[in-house]
Amino acid sequence: MKAVLKACGALIVAHGALWSGPARADWRDDIGTFRIGVVAEPGAGNTVPGLAVLTEAFTNALGMKVEFVVARDYAALIEGQANGRIEYAIYSATAYATALKRCGCVEPLVAPVDSNGAAGIRSVLLTRDGKLPDLAAMATHRIAMPPPDSVGGSLLPLAGLAAEHVTIADDSPFLVHADSASAAEKMLFDGQADALFGWVTATVDGQSLLSDGTQARLELAGLSPSAFQVVWTSPLLRYGPHAVRSDLDPEAKRRLTVFLTNLKSTTPDVYDLLESKHSGGFATVAPKDYATAEAIVRLVSANNGQQ
Repeated sequence: MKAVLKACGALIVAHGALWSGPARADWRDDIGTFRIGVVAEPGAGNTVPGLAVLTEAFTNALGMKVEFVVARDYAALIEGQANGRIEYAIYSATAYATALKRCGCVEPLVAPVDSNGAAGIRSVLLTRDGKLPDLAAMATHRIAMPPPDSVGGSLLPLAGLAAEHVTIADDSPFLVHADSASAAEKMLFDGQADALFGWVTATVDGQSLLSDGTQARLELAGLSPSAFQVVWTSPLLRYGPHAVRSDLDPEAKRRLTVFLTNLKSTTPDVYDLLESKHSGGFATVAPKDYATAEAIVRLVSANNGQQ
C-alpha cells in the first residue's frame, strides 16, 4: 500500500510540474503581426486613406500589432491570403469566390450594406412595352448585353440563367453585344433592342430596389417607369466581404465581428474610411451567401477552359 501511495504521489508531483510550466502561447503570439490586405486604389499607389486611424482601430479591437498590406490587384491579394501572409482581406464578391476556389482556406465575416437596406445586386432582363414576353421568346428578339466583364449585365445573368438550365452562348444570334452598359441602355432606349440585361440593387430577402441600377438610369434618360417590364431576375449577388483565413483563432474572429458590426454606430468616421461605397454598416455573412459569386467563378473558369 505504501508503495502505491508513493507512486501516486510521484504522479501528482509530475502533473503539478506540467501544469505549473509555461502556459500555451496566446493566439496573438502565434500570429505576431496581424496583416490586413487591401487592393490599391487606382492612382493611389501604396497609400491607404486614414491608415493611422484604421491601424489604431484594428489594433485596439484585436489587442495586437496590426499592419495593412496594399496589393496591386485582387490576384496578388488572393495569393497573399492563400499563402498565409495575410490573415484578413477585403474582397469583391467574385474575388472572394476566386480565393475560396484557389485554396478553400478563407471564410467571410461581414459585408457592407447600403443605407436603404440593399445588400447586393440582382441581374434583370428588362423589356420595353412588352416586346419580350418571356425567356422562351429570346431567340426571336434582339437582346442587348453589356461587355463580358460587366458583372451585373453579363456575368451574373449568364451564371443565373445557367443555374436554371437556360444556356446562352456568347455567339447566340439574338444577342446584341454593346461596348458598354451605357451603350446597351441606349439600344433599348432607341428601339434597337427589344430587351436588355441590366441590374438593380436588392435587399437580403430579394426585394429589388429600383432607385438604383439600369431602370433608374433609363428613367433619368427620359423613359417612363410604366414602359418597363421585368422578364427575369437573378439570385442576389452580395457585396464583397471582409474575409479571414479559416484557421484564424475563433477569438480573433469574434473580436473582429463585434468590432465591424458596431463600427458604423460607434465610430462612423472610421467606418467611412474603411468602407466608402456603402453607407449602411456591416452585417454578418456566411459562406452560403456567396453561392452566386461561386457560380460566376465556375462559369468564367469553364469558359476559359474552352478557349
